[in-house]
Amino acid sequence: MKATRQRFDAFLFLGPAVVLMLAFFVAPIVVNILVAFSDMNQTVRFEEFPTTKQFNKLGKLDPEAFWGIELRGSFYRALALTASFVLLTLIIFNVSFALILALTTTAVPERMGAVFRAIWLLPRMSPSVVYALLWLWVVDSAERGLLNQVWLLFASEPLNLRLDHPMAVIVVANGLIGASLGMIIFTSAIRSIPEHLFNAARVDGAGPLSIVRHVILPALRWPISYITIYQALALLVSFEYIFLIMGPARSTMTMAMLSYTKTLAPGIGGGQYAYGASIALILIVVGIAVALLMWRLINMKSLLQRPRIEVN
Repeated sequence: MKATRQRFDAFLFLGPAVVLMLAFFVAPIVVNILVAFSDMNQTVRFEEFPTTKQFNKLGKLDPEAFWGIELRGSFYRALALTASFVLLTLIIFNVSFALILALTTTAVPERMGAVFRAIWLLPRMSPSVVYALLWLWVVDSAERGLLNQVWLLFASEPLNLRLDHPMAVIVVANGLIGASLGMIIFTSAIRSIPEHLFNAARVDGAGPLSIVRHVILPALRWPISYITIYQALALLVSFEYIFLIMGPARSTMTMAMLSYTKTLAPGIGGGQYAYGASIALILIVVGIAVALLMWRLINMKSLLQRPRIEVN
């Protein structure tokens, strides 16, 4: 009777979550797999199924150069751009800069730190279009651009970052708004460290850097691991700010952007549903591989083990 009651309670509490996961996560993946192995274009009719011709198209485009390396086809270029975008944004901003923000805002008086964090969260709380429009104003190549208004005080020619350094624009734009999540998680973790550990370190003569290294960073192992994995997977499929700021530019055509433009974007190659689905399927496989690799490297299993000692 007790076992039946436990199964009923488990179904009662987990049932809705399982249904939602099947409807909004598993079902779209299954549909994407079916479409990827078809020849669907702008209709829902399949003339060939199953077929792998969509995957065969990936490497049959004209060669393109990327950082001096000749890559065969826009897909391989998109793969290289995605790797660069994810690594640079993740390492520089979503983890490192977020950690710096958390350390800084917890080192100052609490009210001042709270105000600074609230200001930093404003872009995340505002509509994506507003954030993108602000960036378009900042990097505008004309003299009215915010960056050029300062740059022209020291130089004679305006900057055109969208044309000359497009990857830098999307990395910084995504990184600055993405760092806010890590900032909140890291700040909460730092605030949860017992105060007596800081006092003991100061009594032993530890300075601010030693406290960060020997007290704070060891306590942040789990939050840093979580942010690293979560943000890496989020950046793999990120294209919203890239599209709003850069549009369908070849210089910032990541895998997610390529899948979107081939599938849904009108007038720029859209309507190739099967081709876009095949790219999305590869992106899913890459995401699973990255998650498993990072799970192994970070040793997440040891972090998720039950505590050996339970304190009541």
